[in-house]
Amino acid sequence: MRTDLKRIYVDIPAVSETFADSFRNFVFDGQVMRIEFCATRLDDIVPNHPPTAKQYPACRLVLTAQAMLEMYNQLGQMIGALEKEGKIKREVPAPPSVQ
Repeated sequence: MRTDLKRIYVDIPAVSETFADSFRNFVFDGQVMRIEFCATRLDDIVPNHPPTAKQYPACRLVLTAQAMLEMYNQLGQMIGALEKEGKIKREVPAPPSVQ
């Protein structure tokens, strides 16, 4: 993708939104990143049984490497802002224990 290209955003209000609450697959083949977003739906409640649910694919998104890096950078900025506001806290992994 050309970096010197001036891009103008044109909104299309008819584009629908897709709800997802989980990811199923991430695959990067060296050229594009494929991400499968899923929505979880609870099964009917059965007394004396643990609740169960099923994941359904909601969207399969394919990004170029450039778009993937742009998404990574923007998510990093968003996470940084949420950390600064105290809305999320980054957990530092515990050092491995010696056995």
